[in-house]
Amino acid sequence: MATTVCVPEGEIRLDFVRASGPGGQNVNKVATAVQLRYDVANSAILTPSVRARLVHLAGNRMTDAGELVLDARRFRTQERNRQDAMERLDHLVRQAMAEPVPRRPTRPTRASRMRRLEAKSHRADIKQGRRGVSLCDG
Repeated sequence: MATTVCVPEGEIRLDFVRASGPGGQNVNKVATAVQLRYDVANSAILTPSVRARLVHLAGNRMTDAGELVLDARRFRTQERNRQDAMERLDHLVRQAMAEPVPRRPTRPTRASRMRRLEAKSHRADIKQGRRGVSLCDG
């Protein structure tokens, strides 16, 4: 992950809100938390498959209108929270752009099939030994 993903500025909206938590006297005065909104449904850079993977990865961070909402409030400064939100968006889009490796079905080896059958017969012998002995001769 060396380069960053180029998301057009017009598709991202940043809103600054007041953050909860520590901050001293500024906590009630300065809006340091960042709420990033990315319009995934109308994005020009996303292919349909990448869009579907991004929606799946975002989970409940997606709105019904097709917007991805990221809240960044870890840091005390507005600039650092904005940078954190952009990095998280970059990480999510990169994950969505990675093609999933298709699963190739495999078959059990002959030795594993033999071990399974031997274990089954061993268990059957144990259960057979627990059965009561019949005293009738005929």
